[in-house]
Amino acid sequence: MASTVAPSVRPTSVQQRHGARLACSAARPGSRASSSIWSHSSSGSGRRSGLGGAAAAAAASSASAPVSPGATSSAAPVAEGEREVRPGIWEGYWNWEGHRIRYQRSGDDAAAPAVLCVHGFGASACHWRKNLPVLGQSCRAYAIDLLGYGYSDKPDPRQQPVSAIYNFHTWSRQLRAFTKEVIGGGPATLTCSSVGGIAGLQAAIDEPALFSGVQVINISLRMLHISKQAPWQRPLVKALQDTLRTTALGPWFFGQIATKKGVKNVLQQCYGDPAAVTDELVDLILTPGLQPGAVDVFLDFISYSFGPLPEDQLQAVTLPVSVVWGEEDPWERIEWGREFAKYPSVQEFVSLPGVGHCPQDEAPNLVNPLILDFVRRVAP
Repeated sequence: MASTVAPSVRPTSVQQRHGARLACSAARPGSRASSSIWSHSSSGSGRRSGLGGAAAAAAASSASAPVSPGATSSAAPVAEGEREVRPGIWEGYWNWEGHRIRYQRSGDDAAAPAVLCVHGFGASACHWRKNLPVLGQSCRAYAIDLLGYGYSDKPDPRQQPVSAIYNFHTWSRQLRAFTKEVIGGGPATLTCSSVGGIAGLQAAIDEPALFSGVQVINISLRMLHISKQAPWQRPLVKALQDTLRTTALGPWFFGQIATKKGVKNVLQQCYGDPAAVTDELVDLILTPGLQPGAVDVFLDFISYSFGPLPEDQLQAVTLPVSVVWGEEDPWERIEWGREFAKYPSVQEFVSLPGVGHCPQDEAPNLVNPLILDFVRRVAP
């Protein structure tokens, strides 16, 4: 059973929202239903609290501070072809199962604990841009683009059964191989956003010796999973998924979302503070989403209504788990997420008032200390 902590934060003004619903009106640009497919695909005795004392407070004070362009790099390239994309942040590509996978990293102290950051649906390693510089000061911090997302390869799923490529078992293999081949064998701590939390938990279940713990941030509840659909809904949901995946309606629908206006609209619905949705953030999400193959990945993954559920994974995982939740998430409702605190694997449940679906980006001053504190507790 987990302790429950709510860090002090001034709540922001938030639009009144309700949970997204999947409906045929999803094709209408900017509608609540159109963001539903985006979101749902994304989609006792306490041990410790979530805040880590003076060291965490120090991290909080600098969590989102920009790095001076003239700052000295703290890391050196360790792989051929790596380049410094921001001061102290290195980017490289790794070959995995014949696919080119992008990653970013910070920190080069070989004795420091390793932390691997895993993004959510439609995002990339860039969604951790406010976290890597801080984590790299005391950790070897990595962020990876999952297969199909960001600037990683996007193999064509159309010649395979639905979701044969883009599923949590594929991404589990990817995370485990990256930990072995790039990080150096672990154990590493996983910190994961949204659907990345399902991938991270699956990796920890499949090969626990590689990891020291898993932190999930607004983990996807997978409300389109077939087990969570009413019997009368199942044929309707499947018909819509099949139509989007196999007809011209799917690329048209994706085209309505994959614009600056469309991405901004979706993000402003799921961030607690709509002002946190900057032009930079919109570009970081949109640009890789316009790469060849991205539309097919999107349409394949929104048809993924089977596979693991977080409530089952939390019962199966043998490693310590930290659950962090932005209270203003309209997609993954906190009242449902609180149920996770009852599982023995969950050491803490930390709620963040005024924060939405992507706390690591919206409130890095709160999340970076939570990551560092969890790493310190579970790292060997």
